[in-house]
Amino acid sequence: MSEILIRNAGHLLTMDDHRRELRDADLRLRDGEIVEIGRGLRSDGEVIDATGCVVTPGLVNTHHHLYQTLTRAVPGAQDALLFGWLRTLYPIWARFTPEHVFTSAQIGLAELALSGCTLSSDHLYLYPNGSRLDDTIAAAREVGLRFQPTRGAMSIGESAGGLPPDALVEDEAAILEDCIRVVDAFHDPSPGSMCRVGIAPCSPFSVSLDLMRQSALLARDKGVMLHTHLAENDEDVAYSLEMFGCRPGQYAQDLGWVGPDVWHAHCVKLDAAEIAVFAETGTGVAHCPCSNCRLGSGVAPVRAMRDAGVSVGLGVDGSASNDAGNLVAEARQCMLLQRVMSGADAMSARAALEIATRGGADVLGRPECERLAVGKRADVAIWDVRGIETAGSWDPAALLLAGPTTVRDLIVEGRAVVREGQITRFDLGAAIARQNTLARSLQDQA
Repeated sequence: MSEILIRNAGHLLTMDDHRRELRDADLRLRDGEIVEIGRGLRSDGEVIDATGCVVTPGLVNTHHHLYQTLTRAVPGAQDALLFGWLRTLYPIWARFTPEHVFTSAQIGLAELALSGCTLSSDHLYLYPNGSRLDDTIAAAREVGLRFQPTRGAMSIGESAGGLPPDALVEDEAAILEDCIRVVDAFHDPSPGSMCRVGIAPCSPFSVSLDLMRQSALLARDKGVMLHTHLAENDEDVAYSLEMFGCRPGQYAQDLGWVGPDVWHAHCVKLDAAEIAVFAETGTGVAHCPCSNCRLGSGVAPVRAMRDAGVSVGLGVDGSASNDAGNLVAEARQCMLLQRVMSGADAMSARAALEIATRGGADVLGRPECERLAVGKRADVAIWDVRGIETAGSWDPAALLLAGPTTVRDLIVEGRAVVREGQITRFDLGAAIARQNTLARSLQDQA
């Protein structure tokens, strides 16, 4: 039996069904589960002193391309819109190997962990030179985060009217066969699972209608979730209108890509009718505010989505379009952008934190995660609010207004992933050195 007692939390933001906030509270974890919340709790296990700290559920990242941590701030892509950005980076990504994919995922997940993330998805849609989804899954196991990798794909290259170069697309029969392989090998549907696999054709402009249909049928046969990009910017909408004769929301609905087992990244350009369809069908959205700003895509109508009942989580998106992987920064940006669009009362700090925690877990189909409540999984972030970032704050629990962006301690499934601000399970310094060596080699070949 493994037990941890988190003692004397200055402020416990539970994000439970009643959104309780407790002062000077204790939290007892046993075998990956929260078993008791209260004051004056006792335990024979490890004790973590949370005096002067805010304790929250772990944060959730609902959209990422981890391999892109090797191509941050590439000069030719720094000021490009989405399609030009992709055309600049595709030739660089085509040189990746399994080592590039593993190392970039390891670094990206460690960066997320330091920002309080306990559960992350990933959308890997290119597999050059023998790379496989297995490489990212191995990295997640080493870091210790709960992981929801998706087997992405591109099947329509430039010669067939698609955006990616032909060298990066795959045969559709081979794509579906590998989807079956990775689901059978790695998907664990049990409560508390550390790895659930999804199926995720890349985008309307890189795969066929048939692959979208077949992917949906396969995912539902296997009982796994579906993910793709949708309505990211005006170019995306124009492409859909020209090629399919309809807007992105109708495209998704016609192909069976709506429902509680589906979540779409971005959705910046959804209109009121599309939002209504998402709400009626329980379709989720991964909101990526920093990437949407970086690429000039626009501001997603998150306030309108939530008002309609759409399930919304946060995503840092790929580190070539962000170019960071900090979920606290993402949540703050979400809050600020909704205020810019709809007024200062459009989104509170607590509402944005809710999107970043239980909101993301709901989008990923994990209601047992990211609530501090008895019977939920033991995913906990401890934030020290005695530093300069919170000095003078009247409400330390308003972390997104004045608070740290790096977690002090992070516990995933009852196991420490970060202690005193340091990654615990592998040598992060050595991994950073490997990452920089690989990045320099790619730059030399560019």
